[in-house]
Amino acid sequence: MNKRKTNALAIEDFQEDNNVAFGVLYRKYFGYTRKFVLSNKGNSEDAEDVFQDALIILYEKLYDDDFKAYTCLANYVTGISKNLWLKKLRNRNFFVEMHESYYFENKEEINQAIENERDYYDKLNDYINKISSHCQNLIHDIFMKNKNMEEIQEKYKYSTKHNAQNQKHKCVEQIRKIKKDDNF
Repeated sequence: MNKRKTNALAIEDFQEDNNVAFGVLYRKYFGYTRKFVLSNKGNSEDAEDVFQDALIILYEKLYDDDFKAYTCLANYVTGISKNLWLKKLRNRNFFVEMHESYYFENKEEINQAIENERDYYDKLNDYINKISSHCQNLIHDIFMKNKNMEEIQEKYKYSTKHNAQNQKHKCVEQIRKIKKDDNF
């Protein structure tokens, strides 16, 4: 099956809220993100958080009327994951050394991913301002302050890490609903 057909089926799967595509992307491509994060001052939990955030970004982007995958979804997700991790490292004042040729070899993909991310975050800020204050605080702690799930669990007094993850998902769902309502 060629990449274009695979992309079309995966996009259709996501848009039908069928979780098969998430599972396939996770099984096949999480390893790349994990390897990148582990080799750049991160741990397995960081990799899981970054990859999950990348899948959420992909999911949101698929609902944009003008979404076009300029590369296969696997490259798109791993590119977003790398950019998210690099951004977290910059926020933590870490520096990641990359070979000079990396940028030149991947210039178009990197520039497109950065532009997509910039547009996404501008829109996302508008949506965040419309969700509950609890979710605004939670989203801010997770994405802006880079708190891990244990810190979120402790701060918000969730009984388990799983409950903290569920609350994160519910807050993202609030954003998704507002976005959907804005598009109608």
